[in-house]
Amino acid sequence: MRVEDAKLKAELASMGIELRSGTSVAELTSLAIGGTTDLLRITKHESIPALIALLERRNIPYKFLGGGSNLLVGDGELPWVILQLAKPEPEIVLEGNFAHVDAAADLGRTITFCAKHDLGGMEGLIGVPGTVGGALRMNAGAYGTQIGSYVRDVKLYRAAEHQIEILRGEQISFEYRHTSFGPDDMMLAVTLELPSNPFKEILQGIRICNEKRRSSQPLGQKSAGCIFKNPPGASAGRMIDELGLKGFSVGDAKVSDRHANFFVNTGQASAQDMLTLISDVRGRVEKAFGVKLENEVVVWNA
Repeated sequence: MRVEDAKLKAELASMGIELRSGTSVAELTSLAIGGTTDLLRITKHESIPALIALLERRNIPYKFLGGGSNLLVGDGELPWVILQLAKPEPEIVLEGNFAHVDAAADLGRTITFCAKHDLGGMEGLIGVPGTVGGALRMNAGAYGTQIGSYVRDVKLYRAAEHQIEILRGEQISFEYRHTSFGPDDMMLAVTLELPSNPFKEILQGIRICNEKRRSSQPLGQKSAGCIFKNPPGASAGRMIDELGLKGFSVGDAKVSDRHANFFVNTGQASAQDMLTLISDVRGRVEKAFGVKLENEVVVWNA
């Protein structure tokens, strides 16, 4: 999808929207897979309702993109433009035990910044890639920690209401890899309440979690994290491993040799390669264990 109308381009510019034509989405995702489209970078939260109204009047489909770390995007010319928040300065403002964080902020850097100010609790999330907004949307969790436990309020664009709202933490349902946010809601900022803890103790927790990740996950390879959610009382990775599927591949899409619930792009994998691999592995697990695995990775298929 391309924005070609000169009047529309001028309207976008007047809103402070940066238009990047012909953007390769593969360059914006951790899987390095995805076609091309126009990217609209949003510098002011307040411009979002007017931007959405403009796109809808012009019948231009759109999708919101965060850090692209849990995303599989289709190949070729994509049928929608992408909206993405630009990072503000500063990304994080601390006030006592409260951290006011922009959704575009990197999750790992946010945890480290707070740790340096003796605010902990989220050490288990240190190696989870992506933005704070993406972590909020899926209630990212690891090693017994989930971000929803620390949320006190969230500023977001509510698609159903076509306006920006602030929700208190108790108004939001945080469950395993799931939240009550609407599918088209856009996370803008969050207030986290974090426990005080000496930096040295937080750092030790971070080091332990990092070591666990290095020993069990394919860090440094192109992946989207876990492909499947863990079924209740079971492990998707363990079931895939028990079927001997580590190393199994379709084209350049491959089940990681290190962690069976991580699928990696070993070269120039297409979205279709990865989708075929996901479907095949899901089918084999269902046949062997009677369990139909549910995607944790978000799929935008053109």
